[in-house]
Amino acid sequence: MNQLLLAGDIGGTKTNIAVYPASGELKPVVERSYLNCDFDGIDALLRQFHHDSGVTASAACLAVAGAVQRGCCDMPNLGWNINGALLARTFNFRYCHLLNDLAATAYGIDMLAPEQLLVINAGEADLEGNCALIAAGTGLGEAIMFRTANGLHVSASEGGHADFAANDEQQIALLRYLKADMQHVSWERVVSGPGLKNIYDALHKVMGYQQPDWLLERFIEMNDPAAVIAESALDESSEICVRAMEIFLAAYGAEAGNLALKAFATGGVYIGGGIAPKILPLFQQPNFMTAFLNKGRFAELLAKVPVKVILEPKTALHGAACYLAAQAALY
Repeated sequence: MNQLLLAGDIGGTKTNIAVYPASGELKPVVERSYLNCDFDGIDALLRQFHHDSGVTASAACLAVAGAVQRGCCDMPNLGWNINGALLARTFNFRYCHLLNDLAATAYGIDMLAPEQLLVINAGEADLEGNCALIAAGTGLGEAIMFRTANGLHVSASEGGHADFAANDEQQIALLRYLKADMQHVSWERVVSGPGLKNIYDALHKVMGYQQPDWLLERFIEMNDPAAVIAESALDESSEICVRAMEIFLAAYGAEAGNLALKAFATGGVYIGGGIAPKILPLFQQPNFMTAFLNKGRFAELLAKVPVKVILEPKTALHGAACYLAAQAALY
């Protein structure tokens, strides 16, 4: 019997679930997407998926937006506690692996076609070098792909929660604004969807940028401030939004460069997450790469690092399936 494998990508906002054959082409036989706000936990969501699809899987792998320890994850931007062993017992899986979502994305990168990547710095890839992945969405995720004799070894990271480092006067003002409300200001508080709104608020409340009435109306209408800010930056209809996005991209580039140095990612840096594909024209402007390269004596080395934006939104889902299929082959 051709057994089925369930893969999931549980983000801060939505969850993608798909079922794949355990052998042969890794192509989903059924796939669904759900808003997390409609459920009180992963158990309820998986039950809904089973009801909708009528499919039963023999094993599972879930990519989760949080740190995975001993098969468990407390998701900081969702409030769900996920226990892989408990899910396996509840749904009669032989096993249920949990992967950090950035690790899952890293496992999916090799499955991407060239047209699913946008090159923003061609560089000179070191085929024997490490790679790194950074992804801004509801939060900020990071992962490192270490080069070994057996290929790339993926290591998850919680580097997005490391201390935010301001690089100019406006970023210093932003840091002071955030410090007034929170004990610890991480990169995620700046480089994420909520982070973009934090930048906007600082520009308005402490840096004197005007907030037009029509923009406030758009915030209420869409109920997604980050999307409104991005949209208004793209069409240059609002000065405060343009500046907010400039600061956002500079911070994003700075932390991507930091990650490249820490991982010694001479093989390349990949940009994932839900925000980058929506603002591609802005990534092709100088702000991101200028900040990425602003590392003093190591600017020349970083100029050789290829930087690519992942355009495929389901890379983490496919990566979880790829990891699960490799594990299934061992059992």
